[in-house]
Amino acid sequence: MLLKTFGWSFAVTALGLVAAVIYGGWEAFGVVAILSVLEISLSFDNAVVNAGILKKMNAFWQKIFLTVGVLIAVFGMRLVFPVVIVAITAKIGPIEAVDLSFNQPDRYQQLVTDAHPAIAAFGGMFLLMIFLDFIFEDRDIQWLRWIERPLAKLGKVDMLSVCIALIVLLVSAMTFATQAHQHGGAHADKAETVLLAGVAGLITYLIVGGLSGYFENKLEEDEEREHEAEEEARKTGKKVSAVALSGKAAFFMFLYLEVLDASFSFDGVIGAFAITNQIVLMALGLGIGAMYVRSLTVYLVRQGTLDDYVYLEHGAHYAIGALSVILLITIQYQINEVITGLVGVVLIGLSFWSSVRRNKAMEAGGGDNSGSKAEVPSGV
Repeated sequence: MLLKTFGWSFAVTALGLVAAVIYGGWEAFGVVAILSVLEISLSFDNAVVNAGILKKMNAFWQKIFLTVGVLIAVFGMRLVFPVVIVAITAKIGPIEAVDLSFNQPDRYQQLVTDAHPAIAAFGGMFLLMIFLDFIFEDRDIQWLRWIERPLAKLGKVDMLSVCIALIVLLVSAMTFATQAHQHGGAHADKAETVLLAGVAGLITYLIVGGLSGYFENKLEEDEEREHEAEEEARKTGKKVSAVALSGKAAFFMFLYLEVLDASFSFDGVIGAFAITNQIVLMALGLGIGAMYVRSLTVYLVRQGTLDDYVYLEHGAHYAIGALSVILLITIQYQINEVITGLVGVVLIGLSFWSSVRRNKAMEAGGGDNSGSKAEVPSGV
């Protein structure tokens, strides 16, 4: 099972490291290895959240996620995306941007760094909306009840998450503008860019998430009708044709996954420049890491890990919330990538520990402790 799920990741790792040695020797080998670990550590929460969505999809779309999705993740976000960002912000052609990445890596790195406020605003708002919609939803199973119970009640207010996200965006843009003016106004013109990018991130979430939710609900309705038809057929002894399930539901969930992965990859792409400005090594290292994230997602689904450890999804969404805040802070201030990675690992680790404690309590005869104090370990 492990080899079947991670086989392609192992193969890509071997090929990527060999390619690194051929391209730049053992120093390049070390850089690619470090970037791979960086991407995995920053994106572990991504795998957990992806698994929660992917488990609703059939085996065909899981394969699409591992094939077409990987191409989009590795070549699209880790290779093409930085080039596109440079081309747009520097107002140059994509071919010229590629030429810069190979022949003037320092200039290329500077252009990507200059584009960071807009990237962080877009990704930060998209991830913040994911966190807010999760935390404002009333759930049968709650991890941190003292936070989640009152927030679930507040979540009954229509469009609350959108209002909060817009307030956070306005504060971020105004703070960025104020800081820019105080330092001579060098980046004052970018405050508007931050605002527009943040609104674009919010709109993207509403469109993709809304379509995904709509078709997911339609898929559930089709499945329910099919089940009722089968029950009626068993009672009457008649044959009934199966209801054709809409492929649009799976497609938009797949699209949602890709946009989600793109938002998660922003910090990895930007953080990679702290290690190297060579685009080939970045693509190799981050690509290897992206493969493991994909494989880990499928592994969590097939093992039923999210069903066994019910708070993992909570921990991942808290990590998403933390990452969104970090991205918005990095619009103005620099935060070490190690801190970003550790925050997610710690939150998911705590949620896993809480899940283990809950399972042990239930095995000891406590029954279903959903909503009880036994759910929340002291000190979490």
